[in-house]
Amino acid sequence: MSTHAKKEQGPEEEALYEPRIVAFCCNWCSYAGADLAGTTRIQYPPNVRIVRVMCSGRVDPAFVLKAFELGADGVLVAGCHPADCHYINGNEKAAMRGDFLSSFLEDAGIESQRFRIEWIAGSEGQKFAKVVKDMVSELQRLGPIYAEEG
Repeated sequence: MSTHAKKEQGPEEEALYEPRIVAFCCNWCSYAGADLAGTTRIQYPPNVRIVRVMCSGRVDPAFVLKAFELGADGVLVAGCHPADCHYINGNEKAAMRGDFLSSFLEDAGIESQRFRIEWIAGSEGQKFAKVVKDMVSELQRLGPIYAEEG
């Protein structure tokens, strides 16, 4: 059985802890940005597992909650920039769900910093890498989402 950890990590623990991140990436923009980061050999931490979705607006809040339940330390939803959605307003739906999820996660005892929504274009491989690096750093500062009971 696990319990939620609230203690922030010190510098030594941060160096040892490698957070697990699930990234739901829009097929039309952010997935292409992640792909560009890979094909152009832009370095970013290997802590992220990408799930390609057709639109960020199709990411059900239950998917995010399930990712946390299955052991993710952080969840990223990445979509097209505002007004550039392939499905017209999918990213607006994602933003509304994100606001709801941030509040819900806080109420459930999960720091809101563990969940992020970002807008990343297909040409922004560098931005994708920076978002992942920043998220890894933040999660290392927060520490594991669950502490093992001894």
